[in-house]
Parts: sequence; structure tokens; C-alpha cells
Amino acid sequence: MTESGFDLAVIGSGSAAFAAAIAATNQGGRVVMVERGTTGGTCVNVGCVPSKALLAAAEARHGAGTAGRFPGLAAAEVPVGFPALIAGKDALVEQLRAEKYADLAAGYGWEIVHGTATFTGTAQAPVLEVALNEGGSRRIEAAHYLVATGSAPWAPPVEGLDAAGYQTSTTAMALGALPESMVVVGGNAVGLEQAQLFARLGTEVTVIEALDRLAPFEEPEISAAIEQVLADEGITVHTGATLTAVEHDADGYTLTISQGTGTDLPAGTIGLRRADAGTRVRAEQLLMATGRRPVTAGLNLDAAGVKTGERGEVVVDEFQRTTNERIWAAGDVVGGPQFVYVAAAQGTLVADNALAGAERALDYAALPRVTFTSPAIAAVGMTDAQVAEAGLPCDCRTLPLEYVPRALVNRDTRGLVKLVANADTGRVLGVHVLADGAGDIITAATYAISAGMTVDQLAHTWAPYLTMTEALKLAAQTFTADVAKLSCCAG
Repeated sequence: MTESGFDLAVIGSGSAAFAAAIAATNQGGRVVMVERGTTGGTCVNVGCVPSKALLAAAEARHGAGTAGRFPGLAAAEVPVGFPALIAGKDALVEQLRAEKYADLAAGYGWEIVHGTATFTGTAQAPVLEVALNEGGSRRIEAAHYLVATGSAPWAPPVEGLDAAGYQTSTTAMALGALPESMVVVGGNAVGLEQAQLFARLGTEVTVIEALDRLAPFEEPEISAAIEQVLADEGITVHTGATLTAVEHDADGYTLTISQGTGTDLPAGTIGLRRADAGTRVRAEQLLMATGRRPVTAGLNLDAAGVKTGERGEVVVDEFQRTTNERIWAAGDVVGGPQFVYVAAAQGTLVADNALAGAERALDYAALPRVTFTSPAIAAVGMTDAQVAEAGLPCDCRTLPLEYVPRALVNRDTRGLVKLVANADTGRVLGVHVLADGAGDIITAATYAISAGMTVDQLAHTWAPYLTMTEALKLAAQTFTADVAKLSCCAG
């Protein structure tokens, strides 16, 4: 027997799913949600919330260890009770999962069906067949369907990797004991956060990045600066290095890597020895942070007339509509920017377009991003290379944090702010930051770019003194002045 009368049937229960369900319910729609795993999706369970909770704890420990940078204070060694730390993280996750997901659904009045959904029927009349987790099945028919199944960690094919096994960002945050050593493969956002997290808790960490620099999609100045930060904290970094083989024994992992022309890695690097096939690295744990792929297997999307791409992503138009006009997709599963706020915005968009016929699209031109290292990396808009590729005249300025009063009183001037502007109009096209509080700075920069502000307008906008966000104003002032010759609070 098929259950019908639903306006929207949602597959998944993460940010995109809940945003769509809330918006649809607020419009008077009848919603049902299907989740095969834990309610809440990636962000609250294994992504943003647990990783930032552990990063905050690691930052607190690191702060105690670096307190000696202030005259009159001494550094303190803080012991790590790793199982208790993980248990505290888990308790926070359970709290937020209940408050922001399960209880919320009950409050709005839609049902979460716990089972695995598969499209059946025809492309013209799609139906969901749900194999219930507790046994049995249900058939659900709706006017519209939303695929919001997210993404999962992915690793490239490497000799011996599958047999050896490895940690992902998900499983590493659930380890029962703090490893003595760890190799992190991948030097982008997730890899950088996890590397610094474990290093600050006391693990000896090595990062291997296949491209020629860390944070390879950020400005080169940002990459160089964050690499120096990690080196100063005792993290070994190898860029332009490829993992070619993995072996596992009772004591840990032996990794074979090739680097550049195959020459030896830098002298003095801990735990390396020469081998015939390349350089070999030993570590207790291996964490693969090499990206994520959309989760679409088993949905039977082809039978529903829904096209997918090379990486399994659901192909959608600017309205989040798939190649079946009754089926929509949002969040990581569509293969776009993998940010929780993008997923939520796309989910709301689906409800507006599917139920209200809004024909609305999102503008990603001023989409900000943050990597929660310390100092943090944040950016919005174009890089100077992208400006050049677009054929626009480019004018850039980079302000080291040594000229920012907030950084000086913090006794931590690691970082920079880079502004990218149109050389003819002065309009701000991109802002790139490495600083504590970079996410707050980039929020202000996002507003500036969205408003079409020029560097001159930014230079003459109010900025509270002794805030890190003042760095944005100071960076804009470098287009016309030498900020080294300004008084502390010169306007």
C-alpha cells in the first residue's frame, strides 16, 4: 500500500534536508523525511560541530603552552585526558542533535522514517520504496522529492590502502586513545584542521599534500604563511608528495611516498628512511583527508530519470531541479561547495521553488569560506589569478598582521590580509585572510563585496579600534598610504 498526499518527501536529514522541510512546513506543506543512519547528517554528527569542539579544546591547551609570550606569564603543560575529551564532544553532539534536529522535527510535525530509500515506479510517476531499519518496508508517494543524502570521505586508489585500513576525519574523532604519531594525507581544509588538532593535543604529525603547497586553492601568500605556522608548531609538511603504497602491521603504518623528482625528503625529518620504491614514513595512525564524494549509490536515480555526474553527484539546474522535474537535490550531494550554510540555503531554495514556484536561484559570487586552523584561513571573492584570467585589471595589497594593533596586543602577529581590487574602478573583488578571527573579518568582507564597495570606501568605513576586523580597513588604506606611518587609531 502506497502512502500518498505528501507535498515533499526528503531523503536525508542533514542541513539541506531540515532547511527544506522547515520551509515547506512553514508554507503549509505536508513533509516526510527518510534517514537510513543517524539523524542530523554530517555537520552535527561527524563534521562541523565535533571538529570545532575538539579544535577549541586543542586551542585552549596550546594557549596555555604559549602563555610565555606575555611578559609575567609562564607556559604551562596541560595533560590530555583523551577519552574524556572525546566523551565530552559526543555529549555535545547528542545535545545538539536532539535540540536542533530530532526535537525540531517533532515540533514542526513531520515524521522521520528510519530506513533506506530507493526510487521505484517510473520517471513520470516516481515512488520511494523504504526498507525500514527495524524490518519491513513502506512506499511513499509525494508531489516532489528532495535528494539530500550528503557526501562521505573519499580516498584515491593507492596500493595496499584498502587492505591496511585508515582513519578519516569521521573515525579519527572517535579514536579511543591519542596516537603518538599520525600521517595526514591531504593539505586542504579538513587535513589542516585535523593535523593541527592532533598536534596540539600531543601527537607527532606529518602532512603529505600532492599539490605544490598547502591550502592549494588559497592565495600563495596564505599557503606560505600557514605552512610556516605548522612548522613552528612542530608539524612536518611535505608538499608535491604522492602516497604510492601503504603497509600495516601491529605497530602502525609504513607509507611509501614519492616527492618531486624522487629525491630524499629534507634531512632531519623524523621517522623517514630511504627505500627502493621511494621514501618511507612510519606512523601509528594514517588519516586520509583527500576529499569527499556525493552519496548516491542505491537510490536508483537512473530509473527515476535523474542524471548524475562523473563523481556520482546529482546534476541540477540553478533552481536545484534535477533532470526529473519532480525531483530536486541540495547540499553536498550536488557536488558544489561543501559548506553547511550552502546546503541550508539550497534546501530552503528547493522548498520555495518546488512548492511555491518561486523560480529563485542563489548567487555564489560572494560566498565566504573558512578553514578553522589557528590562525584561521578565510576568503571571499576572487584571487588575483582569477581576476587576471577574467581579463580584468588587478591591483592587490597584502598587509602583514604586524601592522594590526589587535595582533600586537595579542602578542601574535602570524598572518596577513590580502585585498584584490579592480585597478580601474577600485572595487573590491576578493579578500583573503590568515588571522585569529578570520571568519569574523571575512563576514565583513562579504558584505563589502556584496555591496560593491571600493577600497577607498572600505578605507573610510568605521572600524572599532583594537578589533581584528580593523585589519580590513588598514589593508584598504595601504592602497593610498603607508600604514607604518599612521598613528594607532588614525582614521
